[in-house]
Amino acid sequence: MSTDLATLRKLAHLARLEFDENKEQQMLGDLNKILDWVDQLRQLDTSNVEPLVHLSHEINVLRPDEAHNTVSHQEGLRNAPRKDSDYFRVPKVLE
Repeated sequence: MSTDLATLRKLAHLARLEFDENKEQQMLGDLNKILDWVDQLRQLDTSNVEPLVHLSHEINVLRPDEAHNTVSHQEGLRNAPRKDSDYFRVPKVLE
């Protein structure tokens, strides 16, 4: 599988890239090498290979989530610089 200069120019336009003639030829060669490598990967027989979801069989052992109230609502309001009834009062941000 290989590509031509017109396809490279279209891809470069879509990616908002610009190349001079030397770089364009170099990029075309590099792109064709990549496409050849992808073709080699497609030819591999993977029929006996089990699908891989994770690289290792290790499982993260995490502690269970437990909610704890460290500061009650009233204690928080008591320490607030400004409050309005049961709410914190903050400076206006939007006009």
